[in-house]
Amino acid sequence: MAKFTLTHEINCDADTFWRIFLDQEYNKKLYLEGLGFSGYEILDQRETDTTVTRKVKGTPKMNLPGPLAKLVGSNFSYIEDGKMERADKIWTWKVTPSSMADKVRNEGSLRIEPIGDNKVRRIADLVVEAKVFGVGGMIESTLEKQLREGWEASVPFMHKWLAAHGAA
Repeated sequence: MAKFTLTHEINCDADTFWRIFLDQEYNKKLYLEGLGFSGYEILDQRETDTTVTRKVKGTPKMNLPGPLAKLVGSNFSYIEDGKMERADKIWTWKVTPSSMADKVRNEGSLRIEPIGDNKVRRIADLVVEAKVFGVGGMIESTLEKQLREGWEASVPFMHKWLAAHGAA
């Protein structure tokens, strides 16, 4: 099992961060254009006074070693269920892959800390676990690498979005 934390600085205040993070148009463009997914669909998003929930289906671009490509198949996608209690402002999520859902776990939490007038630190704690004999470690390391690359790529995309939409 791999547990890791990713930390990035984002050039906006806390309210702006959460507004953009929950914006459906932003998310569609981030995944399809910024991260190169071949498919991204918001299946459901609900907001109340106390919680926000979002369910999405993603079809990421896959760059897998041969043995893993055979295992997951050519039509790999996932469903992500996310939730935030407005009181604590911590986004939690769980990903269910389209293949090997009973053997692979990917989940985490996201929070921010203000670090200046117009800057926050985004902190994502992630868990990746693959219980697949012989290739579990390879699945975990490949997934961790792709997650790190995606989270890293999201920072300049968010900064560009903030600048274009007058929020930076």
